[in-house]
Amino acid sequence: MGSNTVHLVAVDARAGGRPTPMSDWKTGLRLVETLDDDGAIDAKGLKKLTSAVEEAADLVVKLGCEEMIAFATSAVRSATNSDDVLDHVEQETGVRLRVLTGADEARLTFLAARRWYGWSVGRITNLDIGGGSFELSTGSDEDPDLALSFDLGAGRLTHHWFDTDPPERKKINMLRDYIDAELADAARQFKTVGVDGLAVGTSKTFRTLARLTGAAPSSAGPYIQRTLTAPGLRQLIAFISRMTAADRAELEGISADRSHQIVAGALVAEAGMRALGLEKIEICPWALREGVILQRLDKGLAE
Repeated sequence: MGSNTVHLVAVDARAGGRPTPMSDWKTGLRLVETLDDDGAIDAKGLKKLTSAVEEAADLVVKLGCEEMIAFATSAVRSATNSDDVLDHVEQETGVRLRVLTGADEARLTFLAARRWYGWSVGRITNLDIGGGSFELSTGSDEDPDLALSFDLGAGRLTHHWFDTDPPERKKINMLRDYIDAELADAARQFKTVGVDGLAVGTSKTFRTLARLTGAAPSSAGPYIQRTLTAPGLRQLIAFISRMTAADRAELEGISADRSHQIVAGALVAEAGMRALGLEKIEICPWALREGVILQRLDKGLAE
């Protein structure tokens, strides 16, 4: 249960094997946009969330899944009524959502990237942009040396910063300065451990940004190398920031439900790469969901 969508992926999974998706279902929520002035998920958001979790749980039964791993991320984690939301969802659906911490998100996404690329690439530095938060991690093993999370998700920033379509140039510049300030301490921490090796971007936002700058479409499969460069990203921001969300939705590679927040997402990507001194990142097809699955398989193997 993310800040943008409730996403159910049914996989054929076994210890030592690659998790193979067998069914994929999702529904848009934009839950981070339902937070009221006090930071609580409002009644409308709670109703939508409960309905989506119930639908997903029903589908799990129909698919004959042996186990369901239900987890929530930034929007629920940061909500001031998080405990009440979790209790209500469990009472209505029978599903208890596990809320991941920001550090959990960073570590599990890093695990997915490490398993995808293997040991030969050396140190991995990973950037992941969600709807509610932004994670940074780096390390040479499967557990990162540094794992940080910030409330700098594309949906969250769009909701709080942009009130016109397209966004005002002044607001874009203010948001760029704000993100830089939020990441200043992280930049210093990363310099102490280094970012040599492979720089990786995970999440739908990074895949979309790469596609908009010329990377191969998803139909080409997961094994095609896709990259995002800092110069290409800067050019893209200058282009899409002048467009309305409706016009951006017409571009090849971006969905209508993401077009409203891609400018904020691009600004976060730009700031993250700038903070860490990265001129290019590779796009990894695996991210948080795969990390959760891999961790579960590892625990089963240990038992």
